[in-house]
Amino acid sequence: MKPFRSSSSTVLLRNAQNPLRRSIPRIPGRRLNSTWSQGTLNPSQLSKLAVVGAAGATALGLSYWQYSAPRIQCDSKKNPVPINQQDQKTKYDNGVTPDSPMRLRMEQFIKDQQSQIIATLGAVDGKPFQVDTWERSHGGGGISCILQDGNVFEKAGVNISIVYGKLPPAAVEKMRVDHKNIASPTGDPLDFFAAGLSMVLHPHNPNAPTVHLNYRYFETMNPDGTSQSWWFGGGTDLTPSYLFDEDAIHFHKTIKEACDKHDKDYYPKFKKWCDEYFFVKHREECRGVGGIFFDDLDDKDPEQLFSFVQDCLKAFLPSYVPVIERRKDMPFTDAEKQWQQLRRGRYVEFNLVHDRGTSFGLNTPGARVESILMSLPLTARWQYMHEPTPGSREERLLKVLKEPVEWV
Repeated sequence: MKPFRSSSSTVLLRNAQNPLRRSIPRIPGRRLNSTWSQGTLNPSQLSKLAVVGAAGATALGLSYWQYSAPRIQCDSKKNPVPINQQDQKTKYDNGVTPDSPMRLRMEQFIKDQQSQIIATLGAVDGKPFQVDTWERSHGGGGISCILQDGNVFEKAGVNISIVYGKLPPAAVEKMRVDHKNIASPTGDPLDFFAAGLSMVLHPHNPNAPTVHLNYRYFETMNPDGTSQSWWFGGGTDLTPSYLFDEDAIHFHKTIKEACDKHDKDYYPKFKKWCDEYFFVKHREECRGVGGIFFDDLDDKDPEQLFSFVQDCLKAFLPSYVPVIERRKDMPFTDAEKQWQQLRRGRYVEFNLVHDRGTSFGLNTPGARVESILMSLPLTARWQYMHEPTPGSREERLLKVLKEPVEWV
């Protein structure tokens, strides 16, 4: 006679044999199901999706496990299983392995990185991040990790987002300009997936720089869930109120080392792209001292590019933590704090006027405005016709912002 095993013990036994599997017991008559809806975005929105920036990425969504959906019918031809449910079943049965689809590996990677980043930054600040899991009425959700009024950070946000949806035919045609492989043979809406990690940190001390980071992955999929067209995007940049050359050099050097491991042309190419993208046109100055920025990256093997993105994201903590540790406890005056607020006003101007990601997010139906605007500083200032004193540290910063420097 075979020993009796409950459905829960069977699952736990399989998980013990394969630690990559999730140790979640089955509920009779139910299967785990994502809360993602297969939303369809209009062409004007999707034409911007390929260039979703920091805030726009947070307007997408993060799927998470739930026990409330009906059993998946995997053999139905008339009603094909949505790809998000196929992926969910794959993760439940096998976990995420090196052989998993790229979208699942990117999702797992940014989740792991979010955990590491907030743990490290929380230790620097001495105050933990508030973790906010949310969903939006039009489908999607996310995990926003926010630290506000901390000991070091006035406001810090580290968000991840994952979304499944459908591209209408008109949007598919527009995106074919940059991605020739995108196609909907039947003329029906095309399944897509997007995932990204977005972060902005605003320290209290005006000697400590603000930093921004965003890395993302986008793909369209065939009905069977196989990848059709895909690309990576992202970057990171530093925005000081007071310029310390050694900080800018360290930041750029660390990023360059990550780029050079994969392609010697990446750093100069993406550094130039960053200087051009983060340019406040109406002020005729850059937002900060730059970093790297890239989008629509699909010109090499996906494994190579995934490795590149992984190294760039992993380089963040080594590039920024030494800088914030050097500056967070420096003394400062009321006048220096006021200058920081003026510079943050310029940061707000760029994000609300020029950033394509913010615009995309705010114009997405059901978007969660709180998460989109987490990139904005807690405080900012606008002062009529303010001009820095000639020869001052403030004036030197403006000169560098108007004429970008090659730091390494």
